[in-house]
Amino acid sequence: MIRSINDDEFDRVVEGAVVPVLVEFWQPGCGGCRVLTGELEKVQAEAGDRLLILAMNVQENFQIPAELEISSLPALALYRNGRFERFIGGLGKKEEILKQLGLEARGNGQ
Repeated sequence: MIRSINDDEFDRVVEGAVVPVLVEFWQPGCGGCRVLTGELEKVQAEAGDRLLILAMNVQENFQIPAELEISSLPALALYRNGRFERFIGGLGKKEEILKQLGLEARGNGQ
C-alpha cells in the first residue's frame, strides 16, 4: 500500500529518504489518479526497497503542489537526495514507470 503524506511531513520524509522518492499528486474522483495508483502499487511491489512511493491528496494539501505548480492530475514527481529532480510524464504502466526511473525489472533475487 502506498503511504499518504501531507504538507507538514513532506520535507522531513523526502529529505530523510535514502532511496529515490516518487510522489503521486492526486484527488478524489480523478479516474486517471485511480488507474495510476493501481500501477504504482505494482511498481512498489517490483521496486521494493529501491524506491519510496508517496501519495499526496491535493484537496487536503496545498503547499507542496503550489511550490511545484501542479496544474493537472495525476502528476508524478521524482525526488533524489531530498531534492526535486523532475516530473515523470504520462499515466504509464508499471514497466514504463520503472524504465523512466531506471529501475527496470531485474532478474530473480536481484
